[in-house]
Amino acid sequence: MGRIGFQELALVFGLALLIFGPAKLPEIGKSLGKGIREFKSATIEKTSEEKTENKAKEETSEPTEDRENDQ
Repeated sequence: MGRIGFQELALVFGLALLIFGPAKLPEIGKSLGKGIREFKSATIEKTSEEKTENKAKEETSEPTEDRENDQ
């Protein structure tokens, strides 16, 4: 359980074909692919922003050895 086999995939595709019809399936697939691409690019952008922010914080913070020597 957990992996989708050929029979399950065929069943899902058959149900989608009955519900939406053959004319709408290419549109649905195209919009689904576009949504996945946008999500992927947004997550890549977000992680790169976080890495940049973390790197900037590390460069501006004082080293821990200097803090210990001051006390």
